[in-house]
Amino acid sequence: MLDDFFWRALIGGIGVALIAGPLGCFVVWRRMAYLGDSLAHGALLGIALGLVFDIDFTIGIIASSIALVALLILLQRQNRFASDTLLVILAHGALSLGLVAVSFFEGQRLDLMVYLFGDILAVGRGDLIWIYSGGAAILAVIACLWRPLLAITVHEELARAEGVKVSLVSIAFMLLIAVTVAIAMKIVGILLIASLLIVPAAAARRLAQTPEQMAALAIFAGVLAVVGGLFGSLEWDTPSGPSIVVAALAVFLLSFVVGAGRQLIRPRHRPIAEP
Repeated sequence: MLDDFFWRALIGGIGVALIAGPLGCFVVWRRMAYLGDSLAHGALLGIALGLVFDIDFTIGIIASSIALVALLILLQRQNRFASDTLLVILAHGALSLGLVAVSFFEGQRLDLMVYLFGDILAVGRGDLIWIYSGGAAILAVIACLWRPLLAITVHEELARAEGVKVSLVSIAFMLLIAVTVAIAMKIVGILLIASLLIVPAAAARRLAQTPEQMAALAIFAGVLAVVGGLFGSLEWDTPSGPSIVVAALAVFLLSFVVGAGRQLIRPRHRPIAEP
């Protein structure tokens, strides 16, 4: 008989997988993997904001992530540094600021390991409300921006010529990643959030033939990783967050085996490379 906390963890993890699947596809297509990682590192600054202003940590993380996105966009427009350079500076700067700020709150009961590596088994009803209400909003925005995002991903200049507001859509996409990081933090932790965005999408890319199919397969791969990781964690008494990522890695490796098998059966079939 499984305890209630395990079912809450399972429901929460599946909720995050539903969000991360389609969003992760665009992260992979647009080669923006390090953006998610950078925003995740900056989430610790949001925890510090939560302590300073005595607000929910999720709100603090959303606020800090939005601030980082705004600062990144501002610096990118200066055209003085490459985007990856700016991401490294902002990510590690925000992480270090967060660690320094948190150290001033020694009287507060704060387990950094929970935020760094996640504690999905501590997911409560309030967290589930955040995950599913925020997730519904994120998926609704993705559905509205699906075609413009695809157009930008395929050819940015052509999309601009067709009337797509490239800058606005790109900003909205980065904000979606920021909110997803805040929602998913408790599931796999700050240091592993990017893997839940990227690994299932990368696994799906090997097997999908259309962008929509890849998004659906990414959701399936994410759900499979959450379920497999949680039950593996329960069976072998391992940390739940890293166990989910290990399960996602197993799904990714399995996708290569399945993809290779399909090519042997149908040698002319080529999986999707780009949307």
